[in-house]
Amino acid sequence: MLWIIGITVALLLFVGPSAWVKYTLKRYATNRDDLPGTGGELATHFVERFELSDVKIEAAQEGHDHFDFGQHVIRLSPSVLNGRSLTAVAVATHEIGHAIAHEKKQKISHLSSRYLPFAHFVRRITAGLLIGWPVISALLHLPYAVALHALVVGLSGFLAVVVQLAILPEEWDASFKKALPILAEGNYISQEDLPKIKKILTACAMTYVAAALVRVLFVWRWFKR
Repeated sequence: MLWIIGITVALLLFVGPSAWVKYTLKRYATNRDDLPGTGGELATHFVERFELSDVKIEAAQEGHDHFDFGQHVIRLSPSVLNGRSLTAVAVATHEIGHAIAHEKKQKISHLSSRYLPFAHFVRRITAGLLIGWPVISALLHLPYAVALHALVVGLSGFLAVVVQLAILPEEWDASFKKALPILAEGNYISQEDLPKIKKILTACAMTYVAAALVRVLFVWRWFKR
């Protein structure tokens, strides 16, 4: 009985946020004729308005919206780039918020440039260890150990969560100190839609933390082997 309760609590803590993020983004993704333009058109307008001359806008795979601070590129999903929905508007403006912080060299933008390279490095090391484990075992004459394998996966997952929590203030800044004031004060969105926009922007800010939490659960599959 206790293990059932434990699994239920784990699912709520780790999977719940991710499910809520996906649900919220999908819920408000219906195209609306009353909105003045697509997410891509709005992003282009903001690039000009805020004089982000080095920033380009490109298409990305669905669900992979982000600002690449290294290449100065905002990448938007097709549904955001070409969509005329509240989700498209909010997601595009959230990424613009990141671009403003980085291009204007605001202190908050240092979080991602400081911690994301470390997260990518850890992910590559972990992937190399997992893929190359048979070779490592043969060279060092080490038997396959489920516990050690699980430890590598688990540590990688928890480090990902820690990194995303460290960057969360920057995500929050992009949503609520940049995107929300821009949309509200510029009359891009009606007052009736602002509560919905706040939910979407919260989902945008929590996207990477929620995804990292889900990855932590992957460690359990190694213990089941």
